[in-house]
Amino acid sequence: MKYQDIKPSIELEPYIHSFWQLKGEVKDSQWERTFPDGCAGLIINLGDICRTDNGLVSMDYGKTYAVGAMTSFKDSFIDTNTHLLGVCLKPAAFSVFYNHAPQNELINSTIEFDPRYSFNLEKINKNPLNYLNRFFIDRTKTKHQPLQTVIEAIHKSNGQLSIYEISKRNHTTVRQLERNFKIHIGLTPKEYSNIVRFQNAMSVIKNSSQDRSLLDIAFECGYYDHSHLTNEIKRNTGLAPSQL
Repeated sequence: MKYQDIKPSIELEPYIHSFWQLKGEVKDSQWERTFPDGCAGLIINLGDICRTDNGLVSMDYGKTYAVGAMTSFKDSFIDTNTHLLGVCLKPAAFSVFYNHAPQNELINSTIEFDPRYSFNLEKINKNPLNYLNRFFIDRTKTKHQPLQTVIEAIHKSNGQLSIYEISKRNHTTVRQLERNFKIHIGLTPKEYSNIVRFQNAMSVIKNSSQDRSLLDIAFECGYYDHSHLTNEIKRNTGLAPSQL
C-alpha cells in the first residue's frame, strides 16, 4: 500500500489539513485501520469498489463521499486495485465550503455526496492537485472558521481543559458550546477534547523510551491511571498500548 499526504495551497491551509492519496500495490489484500482525529473529510474512489466502515459501506468508482468525524476506529479493505483520493478538513471547516446538514448527522458515517457538489472525475484524473486546490478555493464561502479559538485552546492544552473552563474563557455557556460543536464538528466538546488527549497520548507513547511506565505517561496526558489510558486506547484503536 502506498500512501501520500499533500499540502493544500496557502489560501486553503486554514481550512484543510491535507489532500491524500492511497493506492493498493501488488499482493495487497488487507484491512487498514484508521483512528479518530476529530476531522471530517471527502473521498473520491478512483479504483475498484472499496469496502469501508468495517465492511458496512461500499464506495463505487467515480463517486464522491462525505466522511464524518469518528468516535472510534474504522477499518477499510485495501487490495491491489484500490485507489482513493481524499481531503482531510480541519475541525469545523466543512461549513466553510458547503451548506450541509449538521455534522452530528455524519458521525461515524461514509455517505455518497450530492452529485451537484461532487468532484469532476475527468478533471481530477488529469491533474488532481491543481483541480482540488481550484475546487476548494472557488467553493470558499466565508473566511470565518467557526469555533477556531475554542479548538485552538483545546489543542494547546492537549485536551486537558475542562469544558466549563473552555466555555468560560470563550464567554459562552456549556450548552451553547455543545450545540455549536454538534453543528460544526459533529462531536460534543468533551468527545473532541478526549480525541485530542488520546492523540497526544499516542504520540507520547510512540516517542517514549521503552523503560518509561504507562502510569507516568497516563499522568502526563491527563488520565487518572494506566487503566484509564489503556481503556481509552482500546476504545479508539481496538489495540492494547503495547500493540501500537
